[in-house]
Amino acid sequence: VVEAKQNGDVRSLVVTGCMAQAYAEDLKREIPEIDAFVGLDELERITEAVRGELATHMPDQRGALRVYDHHNPRVLSTGSYAYLKVAEGCDNPCTFCHIPAMRGKFRSRTVDDLVSEARSLEERGVRELVLIAQDTTRYGEDLGLEHGLRSLVERLLSSTTIPWIRFLYAYPATLDEGLFDLMAAEDRFLSYLDIPLQHASRPVLKAMKRGGDARSYRKMIEMARKVVPELTIRTTFIVGFPGEGEEEFNELLDFVRDIRFDHLGAFTYSWQEENPGAELGDPVADEEKQRRHQVLMETQQQIAHEQNEDLVGRNLPALVSGPLPEMELLLEARLRSQAPEIDGRLLINDGVAAPGSLVEVEITEAHPCLLYT
Repeated sequence: VVEAKQNGDVRSLVVTGCMAQAYAEDLKREIPEIDAFVGLDELERITEAVRGELATHMPDQRGALRVYDHHNPRVLSTGSYAYLKVAEGCDNPCTFCHIPAMRGKFRSRTVDDLVSEARSLEERGVRELVLIAQDTTRYGEDLGLEHGLRSLVERLLSSTTIPWIRFLYAYPATLDEGLFDLMAAEDRFLSYLDIPLQHASRPVLKAMKRGGDARSYRKMIEMARKVVPELTIRTTFIVGFPGEGEEEFNELLDFVRDIRFDHLGAFTYSWQEENPGAELGDPVADEEKQRRHQVLMETQQQIAHEQNEDLVGRNLPALVSGPLPEMELLLEARLRSQAPEIDGRLLINDGVAAPGSLVEVEITEAHPCLLYT
């Protein structure tokens, strides 16, 4: 973006969000091309920034306090699906994460507010609603709601006709097991669990200030799969965290081979001085972090390929995104087991359907991150 501005391709470079709020002065020194900064609690001022009216403005350095609601204007840029942010902030003490300091305390939007926005999105053609937050499974706790996320999904199901509803970012300690009963009973509430576990070794998870271990996670997943037989499970892990030796990494690998996640992402640990766990240091060499990341992802690639091969020959519902950008003769779509932007894609090479259409397809070819009809 800086290069584009220098070339005259863009007129304004505006930085917003966490980076703007926490590092404005440093960024201004390092990147003089920046015209303006907008904090998390003042996103409506972006138009002022683009007009050049905030040249000397610096956002407040404190954590965010606002919760944007359905009254705030929204540009729908994702086509047939939309994210519905149910809460802001986070109260979890994870040592690898700076989000609580930047985004503030956990605070939920009301059920009525979220239903109003969902109805508005439905009127604009949204066919899939993706519920998100920094800690989605804690939704409603600060409002005094019992089983808050489950209650919200039930209201969304009864108040809209949106055919696909899913949620992302389940926190293991606050996951309501009743959500699985709802998945099993309601076809529109997709049988999809995104639960970033971060690791499986208890010593590493303790250093991360997260509960659980391979045994408790395995028990939870076995229960979920029993209630929802065709449950899709996505997770993410961090490799190279302080305290992860070869023994701990091998425990993680064994866990991944045993559980056989449908989708898995992994990151190498990145030390940051502002994070709560900065005092743990960064003892794992970068080369070793990269090796572990490669081994883990190669392991998952094989599992994902085998999981996708099991789909070949099956007829399944798919949500059409539209023509494939690289080749307009093909249609791009997603299965219920594929969340937007993160779980690969499905290519339809025979047939015509408008974006947003729900169609039935036969899977004919499978790869680790790609399916064909």
